Amino acid sequence: MFKKYAAFLKNIALILLGNTIYALAVTMFIIPNGFITGGSTGLSLVFYHKLGIPITVFVTVFNILMFILGALILGRTFALTTLISTFYYPLIFSIFQKISFLKHMTSDNLLSAIYAGIMIGVSIGMVIKAGASTGGMDVPPLVLNKKFGFPVAVVMYGFDFTILLAQMLFANKEQVLYGILLVMIYTVVLDKVLLLGQSRTQVKIISEKYNEINQMIIQHIDRSSTLLHAETGYCHNENLVVLTVVSNRELPKLNNLILSVDPKAFMIINRVNEVKGHGFTIGKIYR
Repeated sequence: MFKKYAAFLKNIALILLGNTIYALAVTMFIIPNGFITGGSTGLSLVFYHKLGIPITVFVTVFNILMFILGALILGRTFALTTLISTFYYPLIFSIFQKISFLKHMTSDNLLSAIYAGIMIGVSIGMVIKAGASTGGMDVPPLVLNKKFGFPVAVVMYGFDFTILLAQMLFANKEQVLYGILLVMIYTVVLDKVLLLGQSRTQVKIISEKYNEINQMIIQHIDRSSTLLHAETGYCHNENLVVLTVVSNRELPKLNNLILSVDPKAFMIINRVNEVKGHGFTIGKIYR
């Protein structure tokens, strides 16, 4: 019960911190430099210039529709936590708007696009990892990810890129180019944040001393392993391949121990995005 309560408080803190960083990015870099943006705000500009729909009306109606969509498909918890973003972001944004110091960070458009992109990517990533969203256009990528497995960052980039291109019909072309750069930066950063702390290293070891290496991994690295049956391609010798997954920090130690057992060991090392199961997302079991 305590762990569940602590996890809930941690998610609330991430949502608040993420929205705070987002509001800072908009206040310090986007508004002072006149950047156009993607998301529901950018979409509202397109509808305003083409159909005459007031921006406030469009954003309000669109966000309500996206909130309902998220609640129906992503669940009640998502809806409740997203409500926090809905009310907290305007509040903290209005506070930052009153601090004149924040509005004069830099007049360099390129520098502003880079810093705004990094901050927005980090902020959205934190909110999404907490199981919520900042509302609006954040919802469709999460829905498509749940239903079809599409990467959140890629779908978000596609939507924002399309919205930015649509604004070329009425906006300054140079500002559109900066807007595209901004979207590209925060999409890359968002993808990194979503995978932060989840990537691991997979190692396959081919050696005649596979049994010693296997015991060494279990005893000295404290990781489990799997023995795969294999046959060499040239001599057709049957052998066992040791497969294990370790954290990135454990890789140097594993490499040194393997070479100490068999200096001629053949190793295949590759990065995996996520690992689930005992020793990673579930506690270890000792027998």
